[in-house]
Amino acid sequence: MDLSKKEFIESIKNRNIGETEFLQAVSEVAETIIPYVKENPKYRNTKILERIAEPERVIIFRVPWLNDKGEVEVNRGFRVQMNSSIGPYKGGLRFHKSVNLSVLKFLAFEQIFKNSLTGLPMGAGKGGSDFDPKGKSDNEVMKFCQSFMTELYRHVGADIDIPAGDIGVGNREIGYLFGQYKRIKGEFTGVLTGKGSEWGGSQIRPEATGYGLIYFVEEILKLKKESLKHKKIVISGAGNVAQFAAEKCIELGAQVLTMSDSDGYIYDAEGITIEKLNFIKKLKNQNRGRIQEYANEYNCAFVEGKKPWEIACDIALPNATQNELNEADAKVLVKNGCYCIAEGANMPCTPEAIAVFNQNKVFYAPGKAANAGGVAVSGLEMSQNSLRYTWSREKVDKKLKGIMKDIHKVCVKYGKEENGFINYEKGANIGGFVKIAEAMLAQGLV
Repeated sequence: MDLSKKEFIESIKNRNIGETEFLQAVSEVAETIIPYVKENPKYRNTKILERIAEPERVIIFRVPWLNDKGEVEVNRGFRVQMNSSIGPYKGGLRFHKSVNLSVLKFLAFEQIFKNSLTGLPMGAGKGGSDFDPKGKSDNEVMKFCQSFMTELYRHVGADIDIPAGDIGVGNREIGYLFGQYKRIKGEFTGVLTGKGSEWGGSQIRPEATGYGLIYFVEEILKLKKESLKHKKIVISGAGNVAQFAAEKCIELGAQVLTMSDSDGYIYDAEGITIEKLNFIKKLKNQNRGRIQEYANEYNCAFVEGKKPWEIACDIALPNATQNELNEADAKVLVKNGCYCIAEGANMPCTPEAIAVFNQNKVFYAPGKAANAGGVAVSGLEMSQNSLRYTWSREKVDKKLKGIMKDIHKVCVKYGKEENGFINYEKGANIGGFVKIAEAMLAQGLV
């Protein structure tokens, strides 16, 4: 690669005007990949990173639907098919008002490295809509999902592109989407993952991202000859990933102190127990309530309009959304003794925050490695669908734990520095890149 990091990033910026999230994701990867490419002659003069940063295909479409008042509403749908060098496109659908092309390209780009790290034959994609299910009736969500799939169906398939869930797309939405695909195509195939266990889904798929995150943290702690027992954990978010990360932490003897939503965070100094966590699950998954109700129920602190990074902890798990943890937050965490940050969300730490962690030799596990458990079990669901068979909960959990251990090994292999410190960001980027680059070079000019 003849371009310098600065020249490469500038060229990406000029080709993707205004796409700040996508530029941030590519820039972060370029920091470690470009030096590696220059050190390895076979990757030079192939423009391999330029090709990886360019989607193979972007689909944008109109989604008209009828609300409960009988009024026509129109949203925009997307599918970014990023890279198919090691398998069919694989990645979630996000339904949220913040969804735009930049956000989905950043997520699809991250997905390339994440899927590569799992060791499973999955390419990378991402999609969704600026539709927000929050506050909508089941009937409205169904009508939107049916309209969305009426266009999307022609671009996906069990051997082409297999979407899954993401923010705003849970079991309800996956059910409506799958039902419409089956209705149109007349096929019962593994076109979507995250399905219900009664109709082709995998055991522990809902738990997979949160559980996998904690399995990765366990591997980090083993380097210090430590375990999660009695560790103080600060978690942001209160959705699927946060809930099951908290569940696994509690199971392993850690003390979970916080959870949050867009209104603020709760701080339970006594620790969130399984009983209390079940209250949160019901509150969020069934009642669609706000996290403040937990504070009212259990008489603990609720801090309005803030994130939980000011609470002293051993381990911080940002599980909410991108760029939720900034430089100032990082400095407070380090000052208060936090020595491990593992991302359950995608790109929740800003570049400035990551720099603070690296400068202070704090273990920082990027989402493309630490939260890969979700897509890993999606890949296992694809395998089960192909076999027309369902594995037990214990078997899937064992496979998930093995995959997270293997991802950790790859990160250590490529991220170990001369002073012995493990730069997980560098390790995940290079480890994911090598497999993709080798596949693309072997397949010619793709």
